[in-house]
Amino acid sequence: MKVLWFSNTPASGADYINLKAEGGGWLKSLDKEMQNKVDLHIAFHYPKALPPFKFGQADYYPITVKNWRIHMVRDIFFSRAYDREFEEDYLQLINKIEPDIIHIHGTENPFACIIGKTNIPVVISIQGNITVIAHKYLSGLDSRFLKTLNINFSLGFKTLLLSKRFSSDFEKTKKMAIIESRNIMQCQFIIGRTDWDRRITSIIAPGAQYFHCDEVLRNGFYNNIWSKKKNHTLLIHSTSANSFFKGFETICQSLQELNKLGLSVNWQVAGIKDSDLIVKIARKKLKKSYPKQGLKLLGNLSESDLISKMLDADVFVMASHIENSSNSLCEAMMLGMPCIATFAGGTGSLIKNGEDGILIQDGDPWVLAGAVLELAKNPEMSSYLGKNARLTAHNRHNKEKIIKDLVNTYTAILQH
Repeated sequence: MKVLWFSNTPASGADYINLKAEGGGWLKSLDKEMQNKVDLHIAFHYPKALPPFKFGQADYYPITVKNWRIHMVRDIFFSRAYDREFEEDYLQLINKIEPDIIHIHGTENPFACIIGKTNIPVVISIQGNITVIAHKYLSGLDSRFLKTLNINFSLGFKTLLLSKRFSSDFEKTKKMAIIESRNIMQCQFIIGRTDWDRRITSIIAPGAQYFHCDEVLRNGFYNNIWSKKKNHTLLIHSTSANSFFKGFETICQSLQELNKLGLSVNWQVAGIKDSDLIVKIARKKLKKSYPKQGLKLLGNLSESDLISKMLDADVFVMASHIENSSNSLCEAMMLGMPCIATFAGGTGSLIKNGEDGILIQDGDPWVLAGAVLELAKNPEMSSYLGKNARLTAHNRHNKEKIIKDLVNTYTAILQH
């Protein structure tokens, strides 16, 4: 079976081109597992001219954006959402490869413009849903913070010119939501993994056939196990991003509430650094309530460094206002950490409250602080939740089962 993936990342091809970015690690893991099961071809956007290459048993096809610097400037100033600009490139590649089936990873990219333009069956995996993200975008921070600029005059005029603000990202998200809904409506086959994405697609694409298939995680998370530490300081871990709706302000508010109790607390956040715009916005919103102690921003970490930091912690917290199945939460559960997560999006399909984690309302710093305190005072409960979390995650992210499910999905679509 010849399968063509359209992907936001090069998956395992990132190792061939020495791409250091950590994003999409789960897709790299899936790529490696699938190479032994199908004739795998992977297409992805890449800013520099690069010929197709073979790596391992898969073939990779970089799609080069002509005049990519101009496109980058347009993205910054015009909040551009790509739609059909690369349709001809995609169709030419499809004609060249002649796959049996096409698998598009994610609805947020422009690849789905090929739906209805080829006779080859196309299936889309739901990663997040831009329509709902746009709807929930302002759940934690109101619109007055969207135009906040992250200006550093010491870095010169270029940095000033290209300064990020979330208003551009919000406008782009709303445009992408319109494109996404149109593409999903035309899609006959959809792969998802939570009640959330299944229910959403049943409304947006009522005629589509839905298949459940979970995700393979990064290898290091299968091979390490968390154990309860005897830390004098309560150490909380979150993995987040420089994003408007990931709940960083809730983390800051919760930490401040814990600090008021006189507890010795450190809250480490991977994926965010002190110079990020979301930090400036949180400071601006919370003013004197922004935590003066205990907040440690780790920035982007390698897989091994991230695992090490997580294993040192007492509890994992996901504070997002919207998610599907958060990879960071799944990774924490796989390590066997006691987890607290907001009941947002697909999280309810990952955790059973009180059995393998704790679910809380998003945007509520008091209940989050209370849940952290509850686990800090009850190490037996922490160990119980962590043990069950690992068992749940092992069953959900079983590599052999996931690969079998995905191959069976492809086969069922081809027989349709």
